Amino acid sequence: MAVSGLYGNSIGMMSKALDFLWEKESVISNNLANVETPGYKAQYVTFEEEFQNRLKAASADPSGAAVRDAVGASRYTVHTSRNETARADGNNVNADSEMMELTRTSLQYQYLLRSVSSDISRLNTVITGQ
Repeated sequence: MAVSGLYGNSIGMMSKALDFLWEKESVISNNLANVETPGYKAQYVTFEEEFQNRLKAASADPSGAAVRDAVGASRYTVHTSRNETARADGNNVNADSEMMELTRTSLQYQYLLRSVSSDISRLNTVITGQ
């Protein structure tokens, strides 16, 4: 049995969430780096809604295989914001909002890493008996 099989789909789900959060941090950092670039339009990443919809559709399968496939097929998407801007240079990045979202995303990423690490530590304890 694979290690991920011991935890059902939780490791796969956490892996997808970590991938999403990593990309979200990257996109936010890029937005912040371009806060003074004339005409730059902020980008954002979506994932949760697609992930939730795929999981709902797959939840009817009692074997769990459909959920595993749904987790594997879920992808994040990077979008460009076309919102109007009050700035004369056409840039629509709000540095304060981006910093707040970066902080939130970083905390979520750290929490998920700790959760995965904790799961693996428990498994190691069970295997080694220590």
